[in-house]
Amino acid sequence: MYAGDIAQGRTHSDQAIALYDASEDRPLATRFGVDNRVSALSYRAQAVWILGYPDLARSDVDSAITDAREIDQSPSLLYALVNVSLPLLFTGDYATATKLLAEVAELADAMGSLFWKTYGMLNLACLLALTGNAAEAVATFIAGLAAWRSLGATLNEPLYLGCLAKAHAELDQSDDAWRCVGEAMTVINSTEQRMWEAEVNRLAGEVALRSREPDKAGQYFERALEVARRQKAKSCELRAAMSMARLLRDQGKPQRAHELLAPVYGWFTEGFDTLDLKEAKALLDELA
Repeated sequence: MYAGDIAQGRTHSDQAIALYDASEDRPLATRFGVDNRVSALSYRAQAVWILGYPDLARSDVDSAITDAREIDQSPSLLYALVNVSLPLLFTGDYATATKLLAEVAELADAMGSLFWKTYGMLNLACLLALTGNAAEAVATFIAGLAAWRSLGATLNEPLYLGCLAKAHAELDQSDDAWRCVGEAMTVINSTEQRMWEAEVNRLAGEVALRSREPDKAGQYFERALEVARRQKAKSCELRAAMSMARLLRDQGKPQRAHELLAPVYGWFTEGFDTLDLKEAKALLDELA
């Protein structure tokens, strides 16, 4: 999944969940550190959101948290809370994500776990960036990334750096924004973490728009669409299509914008109450 083959990652998660036997496998959580069903559900929630199934993602989020609370083992609960916060963010359920990340901070402090505290901090920084709290997002990202790197971790760095670039751009800190875009691309290529490659390119396009470089923005949005289509990452494709459609609209090309966005939106069969799909519908209505 992290290498960019989201569909295959989802298949492996499906197989792991099917193989799980609670009576035999649940006691192993204390031996190996985390419950395997909780782990598989947490990652499948991310995979199915990316693949375009927001309702399935929310179902896996609920199941992962329910299982983790039943097991009553702190590492499994932290694992679930941190990992499911990302699909919650991307479906626009900011209130639940905020609540879960506050629980992460409290539980990680109680355990004395710098890893989980930092992981939760970085996901919180994404939440801040996505909800318009750019200054707080920048400060939280800077502290979180410093701690993350001190642990030798690189997981999700492309996404974090992309969101940090967005926050810098909103503060008119163009040089810092482009530096973060460059770092994100470097991490993608050096670690082969391609799971968020489409979204990072889309965010780079948004930075270009803030820098008043519409041609450059269009190139990044095209790249985001290309990557998303190759990965069958329908939710990422929808986000990239919306960004490109807005650019085309602002360039006086509403028909082209509608022709780009309509088939992507039309592919979806669920999740119409989630943020992206509501915004896509509103944009299509405007372009009609």
